[in-house]
Amino acid sequence: MTNPFSLEGKIALITGASYGIGFNIAKAFHAAGATIVFNDIKQELVDKGLASYKEEGIEAHGYVCDVTNEAQVQEMVGKIEKEVGEIDILVNNAGIIKRIPMHEMKREEFQQVIDIDLVGPFIVSKAVLPSMMRRRHGKIINICSMMSELGRETVSAYAAAKGGLKMLTRNICSEYGEYNIQCNGIGPGYIATPQTAPLRETQPDGSRHPFDSFICAKTPAGRWLDPSELGGPAVFLASSASDAVNGHVLYVDGGILAYIGKQPK
Repeated sequence: MTNPFSLEGKIALITGASYGIGFNIAKAFHAAGATIVFNDIKQELVDKGLASYKEEGIEAHGYVCDVTNEAQVQEMVGKIEKEVGEIDILVNNAGIIKRIPMHEMKREEFQQVIDIDLVGPFIVSKAVLPSMMRRRHGKIINICSMMSELGRETVSAYAAAKGGLKMLTRNICSEYGEYNIQCNGIGPGYIATPQTAPLRETQPDGSRHPFDSFICAKTPAGRWLDPSELGGPAVFLASSASDAVNGHVLYVDGGILAYIGKQPK
């Protein structure tokens, strides 16, 4: 029987995948057989990403592109099609967060988060859809968030963007499902990355960081998640194993959204 989870022969574009969550998803895709293409906003970031992939034994293809610039995105997709091949899988991973109380946030700061986290996925998806429609197959995965469902202090722009991305996911499903294109989302929980390391450090008095205690108490798994744990769900949504799954957001959060949390002692 053919392996339904195989990505052999597929070309996957993962935006902003020079490091972090996107990099780990790309590694999982490569292990499943896919050719990896990624972008970042600066050449130095692309170069660092290419070096990191090389260390992992992966021959990735990197491009400089701002996902909020439609002309740049269209040019990048055209280059990828000429130099690598037509894109079978798109992961809209590029994103930012600004932790600022809403009443202190400038309009420009709010707009920047919306542009990168929501408008960017619209622009890149729009660029790859014609080829997918013509070939009548394609997979689009949007990196959503628990903030697609929940609110929290200081993340008004991020929650607005990720909530919108959940609905963009559903609408791409609704509009292009007839072309055998599946669009789904992944909603990561709290991931143990270098960026979150300060929040997990033991305090000078030997106690846990308050945010570390908060997250572990809110997670049935009782721990932060490893970036590699997003790989399996991403491969599933990128493969033929998920051909009947469309318009869904798969929350990889250790159970946070299902749990009210521990009662304080």
